[in-house]
Amino acid sequence: MKIVVLESLGISDKEFNTITQPLTDDGHELVVHKDGKSDVETLKSRVKDAEVLVLANMPLKAEVIAAAEKLQYISVAFTGYDHIDLDKCKEKGIKVSNAAGYSTNSVAELTFGLIISLLRSVVPLEKIVREGGTKQGYRQTDLKGKTVGVVGTGDIGGTVAELALAFGCKVIAYNRSEKPELIKKGVVYTTLDELLQQSDIVTIHTPLTAETKGLINQEKLELMKSSAVLINTAVGPIVDNAALAQALHNGTIAGAGLDRVDMEPPVPADYPILAAPNTVLVPHIGFATEEAMIRRANITFTNISKWKAGAQENVIL
Repeated sequence: MKIVVLESLGISDKEFNTITQPLTDDGHELVVHKDGKSDVETLKSRVKDAEVLVLANMPLKAEVIAAAEKLQYISVAFTGYDHIDLDKCKEKGIKVSNAAGYSTNSVAELTFGLIISLLRSVVPLEKIVREGGTKQGYRQTDLKGKTVGVVGTGDIGGTVAELALAFGCKVIAYNRSEKPELIKKGVVYTTLDELLQQSDIVTIHTPLTAETKGLINQEKLELMKSSAVLINTAVGPIVDNAALAQALHNGTIAGAGLDRVDMEPPVPADYPILAAPNTVLVPHIGFATEEAMIRRANITFTNISKWKAGAQENVIL
């Protein structure tokens, strides 16, 4: 079986070789591409004879999948999979799994890093102290006692809710289905509009779907408290980022912490959110801890072994 890895998985060669050894010991061929090339023609040539593909968040278009004449299975080294043309996979009968759960704690921890950075004005004050200044004119507020609104209570959102409770926050949530285990711990489910109106901190943890694209738009932002902050460590287009930039300029909300915008970094210099006040921006790092990268690789290649044995896990298709 030929397994083609289309991009680096962000771990050392030693870790990679250890994790993939069960497959290579079974005689499977492993071809790894680390140069980051993602143009269609290059990918078409690389996937042509692959029976299994491994990729993280590199886009995989229909025409590339169509060129993979022997392809049977895709193991996605990522939680999200909206960058893969699943319609073409369905058409060709290709099975797909993701690396669910590898970055749950990593993303949840970054969420609170962004929250605390905003509440304590960490980013502007770091610059000011280097220039000989003081804290004068900058807000300092506690996290304890705040109402945290969690939009989406899957694995990551659920972990964020539990951490918020540990910080002494009131936690309200919006999700398609309520989680009894979170309710038992003190989470109160409500409507999206009520969550936006009541929360001091709104944090997004829902997947990107046709229903959630642009979910947080101008109308929804106007429901929020003027003292509230918005956190997005999920997927950029869930938030209308142009409307968010305007809301920050207008003082509709007090701040935003974003790991994701409408595109992968680098972000163009004229992107509106870059000029918005009271923002903390990081270049999609939520998933990218060293520990998470190792967990991701383990899940990704275990998925292949399980699929080969007829017991597919983390099923997308």
